[in-house]
Amino acid sequence: MQYMCLIYGNEANQTPEQIQAEMAAYNAFTAMVRDRGAFVSAEALHPTNAATTVRVRDGKRVTTDGPFAETKEQLGGFYIVNCKDLDEAIELASHIPGAASGSIEIRPVVDFSAMPQ
Repeated sequence: MQYMCLIYGNEANQTPEQIQAEMAAYNAFTAMVRDRGAFVSAEALHPTNAATTVRVRDGKRVTTDGPFAETKEQLGGFYIVNCKDLDEAIELASHIPGAASGSIEIRPVVDFSAMPQ
């Protein structure tokens, strides 16, 4: 089953050295997930100041700069991993570097190909 691991953290400024160390940790995690055969995909997101939120109300489109909600932690990226069960997904998510300072939300991915047409 596929699980999406949503990485939430604080977008506070980091030094170049901190960013370099964090990227090295993410590269090591990605290599570990690939070696285990669990890697499906992963992406990082630009900061929330690059976000645009779209809503349609009464047939009219409304756009707002920024994320849809103010939060203490911001969505910074994700991994999609293939795991036998939630326990394995939790074990993998615990190794995502962002878990040490933020949080990882794990959500099962719906497999529409398994649903009747």
